[in-house]
Parts: sequence; C-alpha cells; structure tokens
Amino acid sequence: MGVALTELLLIKEINLESLQNKVLVVDTPMWMYQFLSSIRQRDGSLLTDSKGNVTSHLMGLLSRISNLTQQGIKMAFVFDGEPPKLKHITLQKRKEIKLEAQKNFEKAQEKADLELMKKYASRTSRLTAEMLAEAKNLVGAFGLPIIEAPSEAEAQASLIVKNGDAFALATNDADALLFESPKIIRNLNMAGKKKNTNKLSYETISPDLIILEDNLKHLGITQDQLIALSMLIGTDYNSGGIKGIGPKSALKMVKKYGNNFDAMFDEAKWNDFFEFSWKEVFDLFKNIPVNKDYELKWKDADKDKIIELLVEKHDFSEERVKSQIEGLIKGNQKGLGEFFWVI
Repeated sequence: MGVALTELLLIKEINLESLQNKVLVVDTPMWMYQFLSSIRQRDGSLLTDSKGNVTSHLMGLLSRISNLTQQGIKMAFVFDGEPPKLKHITLQKRKEIKLEAQKNFEKAQEKADLELMKKYASRTSRLTAEMLAEAKNLVGAFGLPIIEAPSEAEAQASLIVKNGDAFALATNDADALLFESPKIIRNLNMAGKKKNTNKLSYETISPDLIILEDNLKHLGITQDQLIALSMLIGTDYNSGGIKGIGPKSALKMVKKYGNNFDAMFDEAKWNDFFEFSWKEVFDLFKNIPVNKDYELKWKDADKDKIIELLVEKHDFSEERVKSQIEGLIKGNQKGLGEFFWVI
C-alpha cells in the first residue's frame, strides 16, 4: 500500500509525548489491516471469540485508543467509502496475492511449520463489512468522531488536516501526501525493535513525522510534480508504476520536464504499461470526492456499551477491559477537560 517515496523524504523521528494535546485524524482502514496483520496467535491465526468471530481488530482498537488517550492525544476516525474505479485493478491484484498466501499457509500448516504459518497468515488479512461495522460501534462507544468518506479515507482525512481541524493524519501510507495532507504521523503507538525480513538484525521502530511543505522544498518540486513522480513509481491507481523507474530516477525526470507531463510520460512509455491515460490517475488525486461538510464532535466514553461490545459479545476479559477503560477515563479527565487542544 502506498507509494515508494520514503527513501526521498525528510522524516523526523518523534515520541508520543510530543503529540500531547494534539488532534489526530486516523486513516482507520490502514489501522485495521495493521491489527489484522500483527495481532495473531503463535501459529499466525487471528484472535477469535468462543463463536469463532475474529477479534484482532477490536483488541487493537481497544489497546491503541486507550493508550493514546492516556498520552493526551485526541482522535477522530475516518472510514473508506466507494473505492475509485481505477483502484479495482489494484484490489484484484491484492486479492490474488492473498489467495496465493492462503495456499502457502495451508502447505506450511500441513508441515506444522509455525514460522512459515505466521509469515503467510499475515498476508491473508481480509477486512470484512462486519469488522468495519464492529469497529465503528466501538469507536462510537469511546465517544470519538466517525467520518464516512465518499471515497478514500486518506483523502478525506487529508482534507481535515488541510482545513486545520487536526494536527496530522495518522497513517503509514505515503499516499496521503498526494492528497495534500500537510502532516503525516507514521508508526503511531509503536516503539521498540522489529526483526528485519530475512536477516538476523533488528531495527528500531518509533513514531515519525513527515511534513509535506518541508519535503516539497527539500525535493525542489511542486505538489503536482510530486503526484507525477509517484505515478512513475506506482500508486494505488497504477500499481507497479513504470518498470525500471525508481524514486531517484523519477525525481530526475520530473525536474527535467517540469510541468510538461505529456512529454515525461511519453518518454517513460506510460501507454506500454497501462491501458488508461496518465491524466486519469493524476486527475483522481487532484479531484477525488471528499465530504466538505464533515463534523467533529467528541463525547464521553460509554463504559457500559464498551463492556457490552467486547465482554458480552466477544468474550474479552472483563477485568482487562475495565482496566483499559479506567485508564481512558483518567486520560479524558486530564486531557479533554484541562488541555488546550492544538491543531
């Protein structure tokens, strides 16, 4: 997901304390997939209740909302609407990848290879309508705003940040820069070490901040050129990009051609790779549908409803849920009442 821009960007490592008193708008589908991918049992299978219903996404939301609220961070959650037609091609490719991963998982399962089972299981994550409905119910029970995007959640969230109604967009996807989100916070609520793929070494994982304006100046390009550069590399709407063109060569090309994108994409042989015009993708980033009449309203958490949703319906530990809620209420008392929220 997202575009391969990170090697070109200025990225500032931050800590959660620096986000205290700030409003963040969440790219909810990205978080949900993150929970489904990472919150699993030892063999890679998802967490479930006694009826076999998946609960990994709910566990993730409970933990992260509670923890971040206790840090004095105020959140609003944006959900996807109808994906653009161009994205259906990418979604179909992702579906095929998931099906292949499922086959590999089953082979690993036959061999009782726990390491491979976990590896392939994380690639099979599917976000269902039922999971999304449950997530909305839980977020609402926490008293946090829910915004329904007409199309892409990250485009809607970017507008909210751009309008000054939030400090930054919480997402790990660089696509949000193409929708003109002024600030992106990645790896929110993550700190520690993660094993590098196929290596014995570990890398430190911490939250970080990407500022659009600083990066446009750093790269010496405009917003339109950033979109064109990303299209050369590949976006959700032209998956894979132009073969043989990486971030650095793409940056050279946009600087060479300026705003003459016709000539640039002609040299890149766009039509050899895609059956649709580059202008369709470019216009989608520039004019994707968003709801300009959104509303952000925070309410007190409904303790009884949270317990009903998690404990009574999905067998969560009542003691653990109550502990998380108490921490949340303490965070609310300190944050929502006394803090001056910075956007």
